[in-house]
Amino acid sequence: MRMKKFNAVVALLSSIALLVHIGYCSFAYLTMYYNPDLKTLTAAPFIICTMIHAVCGMCIVFLQNDGTSLGVYKEQNKRTIIQRISAALIFPLLIVHLKTFELLKTLSSEGKWVPFVLLMALQILFYADVLVHTALSLSKGLITLGIIQDRNKLKILDKVVFVVCAAAFLFASFAVIKGQLTLFLPE
Repeated sequence: MRMKKFNAVVALLSSIALLVHIGYCSFAYLTMYYNPDLKTLTAAPFIICTMIHAVCGMCIVFLQNDGTSLGVYKEQNKRTIIQRISAALIFPLLIVHLKTFELLKTLSSEGKWVPFVLLMALQILFYADVLVHTALSLSKGLITLGIIQDRNKLKILDKVVFVVCAAAFLFASFAVIKGQLTLFLPE
């Protein structure tokens, strides 16, 4: 249980770091102000917390008895299944995310607009995936830490978290896509 609690704390820190990183990157694209030091300062804590969270999560799932098989109670475990699938998708999409700017620059300069659009779509999918995972995981972390125990409060918290994550998704998607189109589309 100590590993689960540690992982819950790291996951909550990851969620905060995620919102900070989204906020800075969105600001940078909306204002066309880029500071590589600020980008690193907002990305590094997120990356570190997320890597620790991912390793702990995999250890919990694969090395510890983490409850009943997901297939036994399919209806009750939908959120957990989506949470785990979204976690698995983060890594391949992260690789693309880290190279998106350079790839968009290259594709636009070569006039390769179909891969350019596909890359923009993958970027939006990455944002959705990370924020869906966050939205599904936050209340579970608070339950693990014993902070939330009341089902009514849990339902309210879940709604608030989903609204915040949806707003972050829309804001980041708009800001980044607008900024990248401004940078890379021909005049």
